[in-house]
Amino acid sequence: MSSTILVTGGAGYIGSHTVLELLNQGDEVIVVDNLHNASETSLNRVKEITGKELTFYQADILDTDAMDKIFSQHKVDSVIHFAGLKAVGESTQIPLTYYHNNVTGTINLCQVMAKHNVKSIVFSSSATVYGDPQALPLVESMPTGIPTNAYGHSKLMIEEILRDLSESDPDWKIVILRYFNPIGAHESGRIGEDPNGIPNNLMPFITQVAVGRRDELSVFGNDYDTHDGTGVRDYIHVVDLAIGHLKALDRIKEDKGVFTYNLGTGTGYSVLDMVKAFEKASGKTINYKLVDRRPGDVAACYADASAAKNELNWQAEFGLERMCEDSWRWQSNNPNGYKG
Repeated sequence: MSSTILVTGGAGYIGSHTVLELLNQGDEVIVVDNLHNASETSLNRVKEITGKELTFYQADILDTDAMDKIFSQHKVDSVIHFAGLKAVGESTQIPLTYYHNNVTGTINLCQVMAKHNVKSIVFSSSATVYGDPQALPLVESMPTGIPTNAYGHSKLMIEEILRDLSESDPDWKIVILRYFNPIGAHESGRIGEDPNGIPNNLMPFITQVAVGRRDELSVFGNDYDTHDGTGVRDYIHVVDLAIGHLKALDRIKEDKGVFTYNLGTGTGYSVLDMVKAFEKASGKTINYKLVDRRPGDVAACYADASAAKNELNWQAEFGLERMCEDSWRWQSNNPNGYKG
């Protein structure tokens, strides 16, 4: 039976891929996005790929009146909450903006949801809540550490707020998904990652070097305690990540409470591993230079995703080669992203 799902931040990178999967499984989708770091073009392309319609509102989750009106006009079953500022470096420079947007925005969203008796939400959290890992792989039962930046703090605060909300009202059904590092793109090459300005993440930086938009990649640190000295991360295909949200919605159709899952592959790759894999997939040489470590970066971070496998019946299906091929197809077909 189809459901009506409201997706905040649904025009963004992970949001647009999740909207596509929701439409493909027959759900009604309402997207709310302020287009601060996204393009409506992504949604138009999702409609082309799926041959299905969606409802889009350009609105901000901080705008109570706008959110109230949207919930009044639709009978929403569940919310997937992506909307938020997400640049780690920027968050250390303008922390109040990040706390206001991410934390206050989520409180506002939950208040409007409660008013309209919509008490089912999947929240987009992050592996940054673990802080500097004390042991690997990371398991959900590990204590959350001290995040190394305001972005991570905002995600951890929201997790705590959602747990307190569930304690106060047991009718809430909440899934917290801690993402590792999403890369890749839809196989059509029509939607993908299109960051504003200088990319904060590794893969869009690599693809922009490959397509000629940037001269070289800066590799931050080559003296970490890893197999080649560069930082190790758990990279997950964005389509696998999107499907994880659909599985999370299934989990809370029946069960009340708060459930927390890592979404990752369980395999760590270094920056130089990623460069080599991308060169193989694209046939391009990626120029890079070694520079000093970046403040707040950890040496290695990868997931134990067995809880998602056991409880959500979810696991990552795509390997590194496919992730790189899909990233390159998107970037080579759209050298300037959604701008042409």
